[in-house]
Amino acid sequence: MIITIDGVAASGKSTVASGVARALGVPYISSGLLYRAVTLCGLEEALAGGDLRVLERLEAQPPRLEPRAEGNQVWRGERDITPDLHATRIDAGVSAYAALPEVRAWVDDQLRGLPRPFVAEGRDMGTNVFPQAGAKFYLTASPRVRAERRSSERPDELDAIEAALIERDARDAAQSAPAADALVIDTGELSAQEVIDLIVREVEGKRLKTEN
Repeated sequence: MIITIDGVAASGKSTVASGVARALGVPYISSGLLYRAVTLCGLEEALAGGDLRVLERLEAQPPRLEPRAEGNQVWRGERDITPDLHATRIDAGVSAYAALPEVRAWVDDQLRGLPRPFVAEGRDMGTNVFPQAGAKFYLTASPRVRAERRSSERPDELDAIEAALIERDARDAAQSAPAADALVIDTGELSAQEVIDLIVREVEGKRLKTEN
């Protein structure tokens, strides 16, 4: 089974996907890390945001995503670029690349080539990349709640983080709508473990129905 977990930025997708994957004994894949890897390449090549020449630069040494239940790593050649992918400059630039159809097609191809089963998290996993997924979920929360969560990872002021998230929501709106058959979960009043438990119960319920 493929399980998709989509949602807005900082809604807890990676934490929840990792927890669900561990509970089910399968790996999870973070599509956002590949978009961030493309953005990092663009920045390091001194390309303007959203410059399609980034794909040419990636051909010689494309990023490689290693999906595991405990966390994803992204390599470029012998270099582990994972620690570089959560910087503020990547936050600011990733939407420009993610909005490009050519970049999205490249990332989608990487993801579809990974062995199944897995939990896939991102923006459009259930709508575009894996529309055939057996269980789909969409996580959301208010911008303030998400800013408070992200403040533990970023040195920026809380208000600045919230403003950046609101702007990011607007940029990502076309790509981050929930699938029609997804269960929408507001994570604002729930702990990560409560969200994980809810999703695992739903997945196991779907498995039982399929088996019967």
